[in-house]
Amino acid sequence: MLRFFTAGESHGEALIANISGLPAGISVTEAYIDRELWRRQQGFGRGGRMKIESDHARILSGVRHGRTIGSPVAMLIENRDWRNWNESLPVGEGDPEKHKAVKSPRPGHADLAGALKYNLPEARYILERASARETAARVAAGAIAKQVLAALDIEVLSHVIQVGSARISRAVSFEELRMLASKNEISLNCADQESEQRMKAEVDAVLGNGDTIGGVFEVVAHNVPPGLGTYANWDERLDAKLASAVMSIQAVKAVEIGDGVLAAASHGSAAQDEIGYSSRAGQNTEPAGTVRSNFTNFTRAGNHAGGVEGGISNGCDIVVRGHLKPISTLRRPLGSVDFASREPVKAAYERSDVCAVPAGGVVGEAMVALVLATAALEKFGGDSLVELRRNYDGYCEQLRSY
Repeated sequence: MLRFFTAGESHGEALIANISGLPAGISVTEAYIDRELWRRQQGFGRGGRMKIESDHARILSGVRHGRTIGSPVAMLIENRDWRNWNESLPVGEGDPEKHKAVKSPRPGHADLAGALKYNLPEARYILERASARETAARVAAGAIAKQVLAALDIEVLSHVIQVGSARISRAVSFEELRMLASKNEISLNCADQESEQRMKAEVDAVLGNGDTIGGVFEVVAHNVPPGLGTYANWDERLDAKLASAVMSIQAVKAVEIGDGVLAAASHGSAAQDEIGYSSRAGQNTEPAGTVRSNFTNFTRAGNHAGGVEGGISNGCDIVVRGHLKPISTLRRPLGSVDFASREPVKAAYERSDVCAVPAGGVVGEAMVALVLATAALEKFGGDSLVELRRNYDGYCEQLRSY
């Protein structure tokens, strides 16, 4: 079984990502992982921390000569900001006078709930682990999961579809997502230039007011075969696992698969994807908007379901949206209470982003890739890439003969 975990704090010495259950023979390069880490750091509205960090994943184990060897992969990402915090957050006792306490909890953050849970007098240690800095380690693990999927010709990419009230108004092809991901300069990671300009105006407006802004990213998994996941048990459903993974990202407060929100306000006749069947030779006679699978001759009239029906992938692109609330740390702080005196004060301020939606999309890619790679390995098995691909190819032949 594919498993991963992360360790480390926002201003600690380093972040750690560990991923196990990988078959031997998967191509892995630090350059590819670093490119994913770079993408996470980009975006209009990112904060000052991104000017300090230039993330690099150092692979410590599990990869030799550029390929996995079947043992757990461990990666280390140094925090360059550690040099400014090593006396404030020492592993040993250190000097208590140099500790930088978070004296008043920020509304919307884990500060107060975490301090209550762990019986801590202030929120410094809560902030350190609850911070979205942790997602750099997720992206490193997700990069390896993407390489597992790439061995099965599956791709996972993202784009921003909304910032504040500015929303993209047209459909975006997967080829456009590939072009976005290949750019060496990322603004808001929106495929439509006019929409992106409106989104940037929203960010500029809140920046001038000392506020923050949220939005929606969309993750698309392309060329996913039907049959991943199951309806048999609640916790084995693919949609449940995808929703859980994306909801776990800091600041995500809602997850949508396909046109879930729109479907809730629609009639059943309009919300489902009608099924058809035709040979490849007849594809020119199919109605506009018909969705073809690369795996079977069954067709769909659309993809309202977002590629998942009954907890199982159905062969269409898997579409997952994460809705991010505005970041909790404001340069114009909201009201709070002092931990020590219990008197009303303004919430603490820590260096933060104004808009993190593009970065959220890259983290969303990592989480979706980890879920899909896990589901693929559960279904097809294999201790080596050769065995995994053989099992996968056999299943695809089964689908073509159905």
